[in-house]
Amino acid sequence: MPIKIPKDLPAYTALEDENIFIMTDDRAVSQDIRPLEIAIVNLMPTKIATETQILRLLGNSPIQVNITLLRTEDHQSKNTPLIHLERFYKTFSEIREHSFDGMIITGAPVEHLPFEEVDYWQELKTIMKFAQEQVYSTLYLCWAAQAALNYFYGIPKYKLEKKISGIFCHEVLNPTSRLFRGFDDEFLAPHSRHTEIHADDIYKHSDLQILAASSEAGIAVVESKNRNQIFMTGHLEYDRNTLDGEYKRDVAKCLNPAVPKHYYPADNPENTPLMTWRAHAHLFYSNWLNYYVYQETPFSLSDITECKYRSSSASN
Repeated sequence: MPIKIPKDLPAYTALEDENIFIMTDDRAVSQDIRPLEIAIVNLMPTKIATETQILRLLGNSPIQVNITLLRTEDHQSKNTPLIHLERFYKTFSEIREHSFDGMIITGAPVEHLPFEEVDYWQELKTIMKFAQEQVYSTLYLCWAAQAALNYFYGIPKYKLEKKISGIFCHEVLNPTSRLFRGFDDEFLAPHSRHTEIHADDIYKHSDLQILAASSEAGIAVVESKNRNQIFMTGHLEYDRNTLDGEYKRDVAKCLNPAVPKHYYPADNPENTPLMTWRAHAHLFYSNWLNYYVYQETPFSLSDITECKYRSSSASN
């Protein structure tokens, strides 16, 4: 949460230069407060594990958040009990008349397929168009980030010779970004994917900017300059043992996977992985929830479309 100090206090300028969030008296008295409405479109087959991971990060904040879990109608999940889906999840047709302060769309293990061959691609495009119009800020993760960049900007994904899997060091390229307030100059984050996006394709679009990247894993975070869309190619939400489970699953399938990089002590899969990204994961999601949603979204959900239009016009 912000600190509230007079604008003429000497510390104000110093803290502002350090990218510390400061609120003036005028801003404080004008704020209206209500719970945030956040939708999570869970495309992962392991839905229970994924929802737990994301909710853990969203819950580490003083901001009250109401969560709506969404699943696709065009794809039947084989790994999550139907009773769980019917009890806790809604479909897009049930919420299409609503607006949301924020939305998170997860990755999915469909990277080997062209976008058009994914069985819920048409439905996902409808959801992404809805997010563009009726959600103030949307966070796209891993494959969903590639899908959204392709849908909105025509940016292609490229197949890798070998899967990127492991914990990689990233450089914060824009230290003034509110997403990275409180971050160190470098941070660790998990990646697990067979495809990538290229910086040259991002640079062709003046309304996009790369915020973080890794010399080993490539682009990590991209945002639209109006901050309504965030694209993350990695998995800060992963638990300690998520990559371990993926690796051992592929070993059991005789896929001969490479050992995830920088993950197991001494690169030995028999050793318990170190959790080296937890602090930055919590900080990233708290920053998104606070600075990109809570501090910006209008008090009335019905005003989101107009507010986003003004934001886009200002950024142009």
